Formats: sequence, structure tokens, C-alpha cells
Amino acid sequence: MSIQWYPGHMNAARKKAAEQMENIDMVIEVLDARLPEASCNPMVEELRLFRQRPCLKILNKVDLADPAVTAAWSAYYDAQQGVTAYPMTTKKPADVARIPDLCLSLAPHRGVPTKPLRIMIMGIPNVGKSTLMNALLKKKVAKVGDEPAVTKMQQKLYLGKNTILVDTPGMLWPKIALASDGLMLAASHAIGSNALIEDEVAVFLAEVLLERYPQLLAARYGFKTDGIDGISVIEGVAARRGYRQKGGDLDFDKAAHTFLQDYRTGVLGRISLETPETRANALATHAQAMAEKAAKAAAIAAEKAANSARGKRGS
Repeated sequence: MSIQWYPGHMNAARKKAAEQMENIDMVIEVLDARLPEASCNPMVEELRLFRQRPCLKILNKVDLADPAVTAAWSAYYDAQQGVTAYPMTTKKPADVARIPDLCLSLAPHRGVPTKPLRIMIMGIPNVGKSTLMNALLKKKVAKVGDEPAVTKMQQKLYLGKNTILVDTPGMLWPKIALASDGLMLAASHAIGSNALIEDEVAVFLAEVLLERYPQLLAARYGFKTDGIDGISVIEGVAARRGYRQKGGDLDFDKAAHTFLQDYRTGVLGRISLETPETRANALATHAQAMAEKAAKAAAIAAEKAANSARGKRGS
């Protein structure tokens, strides 16, 4: 299943962000620590690199992610020019309190009365951007909800006298190239429920956990994971929870929803859906598939051209 979700307001938000990027000094991009690259909007990278703006990449929800994998992602981003990684959770005020100083370290020439530090906060839907804004300003200035795309409009706010924050709506991008990215985003609740089939997302998530965190499945649901697949995991959840339809059949839909909620809320444990290594492998596989597709299309076009040429000679 290929998941795509790009409501009209996101396109307007992208245009507005592009206009504002010229007038800001740096970008805070809020990522989901469980899937940092899948939750990294390529449009954000394109906009900030075009204007050569440094970036503080916040790996948010770090309390839900695998600590060892988060450390690997931090090293990955810190190795990039003009980028600082910051694993954190908005649940800890001390984590939030460090952000202004980290921003100043990326733009040391700003942050004084005559030259206030201008920061644009960006990120995909439901990654915790609005919660971060409220925590930074210590008051409710951004609407927070457990559904993607709650924030619809850009707003400018002041963090002290010498720092200006520009909040932007959560944005995805028009075409999610990797099918696995769409599924990871859907599993993590960054995509509207109208754009996905929950059962299929749950089975995908179960397959990932069977490969990387089988012990967490066994600990949570009390069944053995050897030799089973993703569908069997969801069926196991239904059986263990007593989810039955009228007639006695397992209620697969209800079990799938429960399973996704257990992952999203951290009940299953600290889980990361991708690592730098799995990301590199996914990109390589995708590039090979695209090359094979292009070669096949070229061969078909060449054959058509040859047939056309033969037909003209024979007429």
C-alpha cells in the first residue's frame, strides 16, 4: 500500500514558508525520534539549504524511541554541516530550556536587541511541534491535538526580547517516494486516518517489530513470536484481548487499532522503526528499483521506435 496525504492547506503553507525563509536566521525542524528520516520533510531541507540556513534537528519523543538507535541518529545528523541534533522530550522542562542556547550557538551573530534571533519552527503533522512551542513560551499559544494537521496557519511569536519564533503548520510533501515511509508515518499518527487502512498499517508495524523487537511483543501480549507473521501478531492481540465479532470470529480491526495505540503511546516499549543502516538500505533498494524501471521503459520505447521504423520501410 502506498500512502499519500497532502491536503490543500499544506501547499499554501509551503509557499508561505518559502517566502519567510529569506527573513529568518535558522530553522528548528522537529522530527519523530522513532523515525527521524521518514519524518524529515525534504521540502524543509530544500528551502533551508537554498537560503543556507543552519538547522537544529530536534529528535522529539525520545522517551518512546530506542536509546541506542537515537544515539546513532544523533551522530548521523551532527556529522552534517550546519546541523545540530538534539534528542529530547517536551515532557521534561529541562530539555526544553536548553533550546534557546542551542539556537544561539548556530547563529551567534544574532540574539541582541538590534539583531533579534529569528527562528522558523517546522515539522510534519503531529510530531509535537505545537507542544514544543507552548513549552518554550510557557503558555498556550499553539493548538495541540492528537490528530495530524491541527495547526493551519503561520504565526509569529516572541521568546523573550531578542528571539522571534515563526511557527508553521505541519507539512508533508506531495509524493512520498518510499512506501515504507508512508507506513511508518501512518503507524506514528502523522497521516490523517482518512488516507490509510489501519489494518494494513498495523500488519506492517507488526512485521517490523517481529524483525527488530520480538521480545517486546512477547512481553506485552504473552505469545511466542517464533515462526509467525504480521497478520498472526494482530490475530494474537485479538485473541489475548478477547476481541470477537458477533458469531465468534476474531475482531481484526479492533485488534489492529489497539496494537497501533500501544505503539503510539509507548506501552509496547521504546521502539525505533528505522536506523541509519536500514535507511541506507531502503534508499539503495529504491534507487535500484527506479533504475530498473527506467531501463525497462527505455527498452519498451526503443522497441516501439524500431517497430515503427520497420513499418515505414515496409510501406
